[in-house]
Amino acid sequence: MPEQIEHIEGPDGSIETFTVWPDDGVPHPPVILYMDAPGIREELYEFCRRIAGEGYYVLLPDMYYRLGRLRFPTPIPDDDTRAKVFEAMNSLTNALVMKDTRALLDFLDTNINAAFGPAGCIGYCMSGRYVVSAAGTFPDRFAAAASLYGVGIVTDKEDSPHLLAPRIKAELYFGFAETDAFVPDNVIPDLEKALTENSVPYALDIWPGTEHGFCFPERVVYKEGAAEAVWKTVFGLFARRMPQE
Repeated sequence: MPEQIEHIEGPDGSIETFTVWPDDGVPHPPVILYMDAPGIREELYEFCRRIAGEGYYVLLPDMYYRLGRLRFPTPIPDDDTRAKVFEAMNSLTNALVMKDTRALLDFLDTNINAAFGPAGCIGYCMSGRYVVSAAGTFPDRFAAAASLYGVGIVTDKEDSPHLLAPRIKAELYFGFAETDAFVPDNVIPDLEKALTENSVPYALDIWPGTEHGFCFPERVVYKEGAAEAVWKTVFGLFARRMPQE
């Protein structure tokens, strides 16, 4: 499959974006993969390749572009590195990432390998909030969004993503870990209430025996069975909502 690093003009500079797509000469529905807190790495490139192998044009933007070209080792080796990761993560806001998403969508509109029409997105960890925000901010573009052990989806702030539920037209999938210190007890019931009251189609799983990060093969908490079941669920969602030519 062809792969290319694109430099997409964002609101605050050039967004380095990994792209990959099937080599069959036809446009494919686009999927944006929003990275987790440790950022861009080969592990995420492999995720993109797997999604592209199912028939999608996939983008992986470097969401930390405003801070330079950050690359963190994984697994995170020490507390100093962990502190730097959290500092980078906390530099982002829903508003900033939605501005970047607008730039990514504009890029897709002129790309011959990306089909114009329904788009999908998937996010891990910190980006669970961003896939929900994208579905609510661009309801006429995103038809499918998947969040894996997402954090920050329900907060007490005015920009809490779950408050966008009345605008969402996409079908959503949430895969939570059974044990996750980053997801307070109120998040799942409050999220389900908002989605149900606004008739948003969604599915939500709490995967038994899992911890935060269970989808990543490089993590000690990786659970292959749950991770593979998540892929199957996500690809089913994408196939329903983003039919291919």
